[in-house]
Amino acid sequence: MIGASTALAPPAAPAGPVLRDIHLPPEPSWWPPAPGWWLLAALALLALAGLAWAWRRRRCARPQQRLVLDELDRLIRTRREDGDRVALLGGLHQLLRRVARAHDAAAVRLRGEAWRQVLARVPVDAATLDHLQRLDQLIYQPPRGGDEGELVEAARRWLHLAVKPSVWKSSAASPERADA
Repeated sequence: MIGASTALAPPAAPAGPVLRDIHLPPEPSWWPPAPGWWLLAALALLALAGLAWAWRRRRCARPQQRLVLDELDRLIRTRREDGDRVALLGGLHQLLRRVARAHDAAAVRLRGEAWRQVLARVPVDAATLDHLQRLDQLIYQPPRGGDEGELVEAARRWLHLAVKPSVWKSSAASPERADA
């Protein structure tokens, strides 16, 4: 009988406190982002601003480059039509001076080695510089037949690069330039 009385007895209460289910903290909010995300966003904005600046600069340089090269083509066309070599050489020289003046205001007054230094600020080969330097002397000589093709191509190479502001090297201060 002992077994029957224990079977009918209610179960004993568990020893200790009654525990509730575990509740997790709420999910973290997406705002404000962590500092690493702020840094990444700032870098992305800087990169976009740099790309926009480069695109705008390139977009503005293309029409200017096209205008300069169109003027060069116009000079060549005029030479073919009327055969005036002096006008071609003078026009080439004037065009070179105008483009150089956009980067160095003293370029219109420079002669000789100082003019060559201005031309050399655009990264072209030595042969191109020699042709352009010779052009500076040919405009003051009597007209005669010659190698205008080389002069025109040298001017085209120099002008093609010189219109881009990023191509110009910084000028080194020299005693010749201080007087100009």
